[in-house]
Amino acid sequence: MKLDLIDVFGARPLAGNPLGVVHGGEGLDSAAMLALTRWLGFSETTFLLPPTEPEADYRVRIFYPAGELPFAGHPTLGSCHAWLSAGRLPKRKDRIVQECGVGLVEIRQDSELLAFKAPPLIRSGPLTDDERKSAEQLAGVVPESIVEAVHVWNGPEWQLLRLRSAADVLAAEPAARGDGAIGLVGPHGTSGEADWEVRAFVPRGRGQRAEDPVTGSLNAGVAMHLFASGLAQGSYIAAQGRMTGADGRVHCSIDADGAVWVGGRVVTIALGAELEPFAKSLSVSD
Repeated sequence: MKLDLIDVFGARPLAGNPLGVVHGGEGLDSAAMLALTRWLGFSETTFLLPPTEPEADYRVRIFYPAGELPFAGHPTLGSCHAWLSAGRLPKRKDRIVQECGVGLVEIRQDSELLAFKAPPLIRSGPLTDDERKSAEQLAGVVPESIVEAVHVWNGPEWQLLRLRSAADVLAAEPAARGDGAIGLVGPHGTSGEADWEVRAFVPRGRGQRAEDPVTGSLNAGVAMHLFASGLAQGSYIAAQGRMTGADGRVHCSIDADGAVWVGGRVVTIALGAELEPFAKSLSVSD
């Protein structure tokens, strides 16, 4: 059982969202997985397991400090990168298929990027007036900056506020406590290397909230919404993370068949830390 440290979505190494990936995760039960996730302190840690679906190349369980997630974006790309780096070969030449809580997720290699096929939205449509007011307060944005407020659930229950501009997104002052996963997106205009600015505020347990550096699941929901509503065409680049000290770039595109892909650079930072002493000290297999 070994641990890799992976950087996902960074414009350069150590500028993205860090991820711990455990190979041989079947040796740990859920409590041990959560304990290791909390100790590492990353937004997520993943555990690679043998697949149970015949189409899948591997299965992954995704934990964050308050529990388990059915799907998350940067853990999907980071887990795939770690699986491939270990010398594994996918069943298909043009796709890697991940099994996780939302089912099967396709991943492809596109030059130096990995990209996942965005899962369908579980819930979409506008927020209620009460939901919008709560999201506005939790995100710390002024009401007049909000252009649109919608659900973009794809596993995580994201509420998205589309703001007038990237400057409005960067000016948000989120609440330190409160429930709910809130995303912000605003356009950069015609200048710069990114088309949209994104921020994500997520619960961390016991009412605490944190800002996530670069968030694949939110960007997937944002992309599904922007493409479907005609606010984006073909492809675009989203920037995220500068308010956390990160510098993320998320590449979003839509195929002719309507499939939305979310990708970025993935880099190994550390490889193969031995976890057997940890595993032996804990119960296994729930």
